[in-house]
Amino acid sequence: MTLPQLPLPLRPNPIDPPPRLLMGPGPVNAQPRVLRAMSAPLIGQYDPVMTGYMTETMGLYRQVFDTANEQTLLVDGTSRAGIEAALVSLVAPGERVLVPIFGRFGHLLAEITARAGAEVHTIEVPWGTVFEPEDIAAAVRRVRPRLLAMVHGDTSTTMLQPLHELGAVCAEHDVLLYADVTASLGGNQVAVDTWGIDAATAGLQKCLGGPSGTAPATFSAKAAEVITGRRQIEAGLREDGDEDNALRIGSNYFDLAMVFDYWGPRRLNHHTEATSALYAARECAAVLVDEGMKEAVERHRMHGTAMAAGLAGIGLELFGDQQHRMNNVVGVVIPDGVDDAAVRTAMLGDYGIEIGTSFGPLRGRIWRIGTMGYNARKDAVLITLAALEQVLRRSGAAVTAGGGIGAAHEIYQEAAI
Repeated sequence: MTLPQLPLPLRPNPIDPPPRLLMGPGPVNAQPRVLRAMSAPLIGQYDPVMTGYMTETMGLYRQVFDTANEQTLLVDGTSRAGIEAALVSLVAPGERVLVPIFGRFGHLLAEITARAGAEVHTIEVPWGTVFEPEDIAAAVRRVRPRLLAMVHGDTSTTMLQPLHELGAVCAEHDVLLYADVTASLGGNQVAVDTWGIDAATAGLQKCLGGPSGTAPATFSAKAAEVITGRRQIEAGLREDGDEDNALRIGSNYFDLAMVFDYWGPRRLNHHTEATSALYAARECAAVLVDEGMKEAVERHRMHGTAMAAGLAGIGLELFGDQQHRMNNVVGVVIPDGVDDAAVRTAMLGDYGIEIGTSFGPLRGRIWRIGTMGYNARKDAVLITLAALEQVLRRSGAAVTAGGGIGAAHEIYQEAAI
């Protein structure tokens, strides 16, 4: 009997991705300092150098979030992991949650809290707009939720929801305030303590200028008390005094009570810290702190304004309420008769530049173009505008020759950049 011939073992080449300029809504090109940090040697999770890095990272992110919260740390996983960890740890089954929805990611918060067993109440406004704070306050008074879960900047619509008035409303009615600041932190003002935010989570892959896979998070003393009130130590780790808890958190990996113990003085094992990811997250925060948070926000505002002016200068219509647009991403209406996918394919194939479309009712209706993190800089804005103008011209769209570059240059000249 002849046995079948087996294929030779695969000998894959080293990873060698093509050069790309990532000008979509995220991810973005990582800051070179972050890439260098990720190549540093691995060390053990309880090595005093490693725990020292963990403590440093907590301190750096207190500055990034503008908070004094003791429980400021990293959740190992993408920004969605941070969202889910916060929500499943803060909300017990049967508790009421209010989710104001103005884009795709409000729907995500509603889904996660529903899966956690919450009684979810939602209010909505059309995509491209935001809520008036009084409308949210009225809903809080009507629903009386345990938690108000808000998206700050929703990249699906490019809108930025004002949060600064909501903390006082929540405090008045004994409501916890959670904010998803994944797309806003580092490029738009986020003031956790001043605004009265009880919990906030983010991701590295947008204004923080790093790779997806780590979720910085911060929790007020009030939020931390709720979470630790549901603490249950794993059976294999229990010591005298550790007991069962009927209110235990419904996830093991996303159990923030155990994550607090891992990052805190007890260093109680929960998982093996993602060493290279922690290096990256630490360096993302260090780069921002070195620049200055106000300066970083202003940089994103400046280059975002130049991009928006340039897109209008080409002859394109900007999407949504521009008074509430995020600094770091702008939506632009796809012209009639222009093939969305063909333009994005040409941008990527001919110029190595990535831009994005959107989701749901906006899919194929708008492009989302980002200026965030390491890519919030003049050359990236001008190259993207020039390439988009040429691609649109070839597609038959009516464009203003040189209008995009000219309009962006006017913004930079006024700022002496």
